[in-house]
Amino acid sequence: MTQPGFQTITLDREGVVATIELSRPAVHNAFNPLMIQELCQLLTQLEDDLEVRLIILSAQGESFCSGADLEWMRESADYSVEENRKDALVLGHLMKTLYQINKPTIARIGGSAYGGGIGLIACCDIAIASSSAHFALTEPRLGLVPGVISPYVVRAIGIRSARRYMLTGEKFDAATALQLGLIHQITEPDGLDQAVAYFASHLKRGGPNALSRTKDLIALVDENPIDQNLISETADRIAHARVSHEGQEGISSFFNRRRPSWADDEEADS
Repeated sequence: MTQPGFQTITLDREGVVATIELSRPAVHNAFNPLMIQELCQLLTQLEDDLEVRLIILSAQGESFCSGADLEWMRESADYSVEENRKDALVLGHLMKTLYQINKPTIARIGGSAYGGGIGLIACCDIAIASSSAHFALTEPRLGLVPGVISPYVVRAIGIRSARRYMLTGEKFDAATALQLGLIHQITEPDGLDQAVAYFASHLKRGGPNALSRTKDLIALVDENPIDQNLISETADRIAHARVSHEGQEGISSFFNRRRPSWADDEEADS
């Protein structure tokens, strides 16, 4: 079911899956302030929607996302430092919202991604790209820096690779993106939907609360040293998970050889 109400994006809901599609194909799905605002608004709504368990981020047209809209960039050249800072913080809020959302996210990359488009990919939990996709971090070639996307891109590809591709701005293909860790799988263009469906089917087998807590756990472990505090915190989290309603249901279904309450027949058989 497609839901209207947005100008730069679309939302399609099918069961527990919500698919967001960037819909500015004429400008290669480039960001502008309205798109950023609409994405933030929709992601916040989906985070609070208990019927949604998985979010797919896709795009219309030949490109996934080319980064900042050229007209927006032209306007920002006349902004003061403080005005530019406020402007950048809005995009930064979008990246953080997508990165920290409490539901699994899949980036479906049917075309090329540049600059901020790579930021969106890095913020998603799983990324699948067409073999025809290309990528580049070209901000320094414009005299700029990959500012608010850098925390997520560096985490995705590592600091050593970030030094190369953020500094050179060179274009790289899907095979290189896979090697760097920016994406998880490459498919032929006509196999992209099938690959997304494969990952979606596996994600839907997980308990909704368990998936959310696991995302939070991954962030905790990534941001902290392995010390007694972290060991105690991780032990506390598994202890609470075991006695939770979802944990009890999952363990019971396993030993009784039945599907858990959150899985449908198709998921249980996959």
